[in-house]
Amino acid sequence: MKISVLGCGRWGSCIAWYLDKIGHEVLSCGLPEAPEFIQLQAHHCNDYLVFPESIEVSSDLAYAVGRAEVIVISISSQHLRSYFSEIAQYPLEGKTVVLCMKGVEATTGKRLSEIVGEFVDESKTPVAVWVGPGHPQDYVRGIPNCMVIDSKNREVKEQLVKAFTSELIRFYIGKDLIGSEIGAAAKNVIGIAAGVLDGLGYTSLKGALMARGTQEIARLIEALGGNKMSAFGLCHLGDYEATLFSPWSHNRMYGEGFITGKRFEKLAEGVMTSKALYKLGQEHGVDLPIVSAVYRALFENADVMDEIQNLFLRSVKDEF
Repeated sequence: MKISVLGCGRWGSCIAWYLDKIGHEVLSCGLPEAPEFIQLQAHHCNDYLVFPESIEVSSDLAYAVGRAEVIVISISSQHLRSYFSEIAQYPLEGKTVVLCMKGVEATTGKRLSEIVGEFVDESKTPVAVWVGPGHPQDYVRGIPNCMVIDSKNREVKEQLVKAFTSELIRFYIGKDLIGSEIGAAAKNVIGIAAGVLDGLGYTSLKGALMARGTQEIARLIEALGGNKMSAFGLCHLGDYEATLFSPWSHNRMYGEGFITGKRFEKLAEGVMTSKALYKLGQEHGVDLPIVSAVYRALFENADVMDEIQNLFLRSVKDEF
């Protein structure tokens, strides 16, 4: 299968490496001025992995789109709309788009597949999402994990799962696109909260954070028309270890740096996702206490200790 991976950051480069490893014809495409692309083009490696010579590296978007049967996109979720407006200039009929980012558009509250759906006829250009746990640092060491591919198109997601599954990644067929996308995006917000707790020395609270965070994201998924049980699957709860505990988690590191005063320079998708989920919660009347606390701390300069205290002083409720 000819696959073009658009975006060559940490996760994009790992996807290209993985898909080449299992036998596909892979091209890695990035912006010519991006430092991560310059490094890959010059040295065929980055801080995480080494590309084999079989992976082609190019900054020619027209060529990357034109050659591909499957277009995999792994960029900052907040830039998807502007980036896809460029992609949509080229013929896309007969190709499949796979989104490998975890976020919700902050300005509109739209899921990423909804954004792409504004540019393509999904009966001719199917859209799928690839979500779930894992870090490049583990995959390149041969440590396996499980992930999910979801889409409105049953045939397409079955084909992708069959084509992408290996001994390194076991894929499952998602059955709830709304839940898969919201759950995957929301775990990054919970990851920031986990980092804050680590920074405060409150790591033992992360168990409660996991239990209650999953409950509130389940409520949001249900309100948006999805299956609340998706929050307890690989897209959300199944990704907690990689996001709430891993030393490599950007969102956890962002939260820890936020509370300790150490500026985190890399992408933490949960920052803008907290804004998007807060917006969705307000619009749909869903109580999201943890998401709201993260949003207020990041965007309204709320005192973190006050927010934690307020969570504990909320009215008594049944657990379920």
